[in-house]
Amino acid sequence: MLMDISDLRKGTKIVIDGDPWLVSEYNFVKPGKGQALYKCKIKNMLTGSSVDKTWRSGEKFEKADLEENKMQYLYSDGEQYHFMNTDTYEQVALSEESVGDAVNFLYENLEVEMLFFNGRPIGLTLPNFVVLEIIESEPGVKGDTASNTNKPAKLSTGYEVGVPLFVEQGEWIKVDTRTGDYVERVKK
Repeated sequence: MLMDISDLRKGTKIVIDGDPWLVSEYNFVKPGKGQALYKCKIKNMLTGSSVDKTWRSGEKFEKADLEENKMQYLYSDGEQYHFMNTDTYEQVALSEESVGDAVNFLYENLEVEMLFFNGRPIGLTLPNFVVLEIIESEPGVKGDTASNTNKPAKLSTGYEVGVPLFVEQGEWIKVDTRTGDYVERVKK
C-alpha cells in the first residue's frame, strides 16, 4: 500500500529498500521559495541504525506490512529460542541475537508480543514485569537494615539482580524487564 509523504508522522512505519523503518522524528519545513521539505530521522527496525533523511513533497512510500502476534515462550535448545503462536499453534524459532536482552527474563509459558515483517519475526516485546525465583543469594547481615543497601541475587533464568538485604534465597520477586531492576517481593 502506497502512502504520500504528507501522511508521514512520528511513529509511522515505512519500507525503504526492502527494510522496515520507523519514523522517530518528523519536521515539516516550508522555505520561502521552492518545494516543501520533510526532514525526518528514521530508524531501521532490523538493524537498529538511525539515519537523517530529507524528502520533497509529492514523494510516495510503501507502508510497512507489520503484524504483532501474541506468542508463548516454550524452550531453548542452546542455539534457538522457540515460541508458539497462542492462536494458530504455529512455532517460530529465534536466535539469541534476535532475542537480545530479553533472554534474561524468559521462562516457560511466558506470553510475549512478537513483531513480524513480511511473515518474518523481527522483534520481541516482553511484559513490563515478570515474577522470578531467587535461586542463589547470600544471607543478609542482621541489623544492617537502616541503609538502603543491595546484595546480588541470581534468578531462575540465570540473570543477576540487586535485591534488598531482607530478600532471601527461594523467594519470588517482581523484576522490571525494561530496566532489569528489582521491584518487590511476591508471595507465590
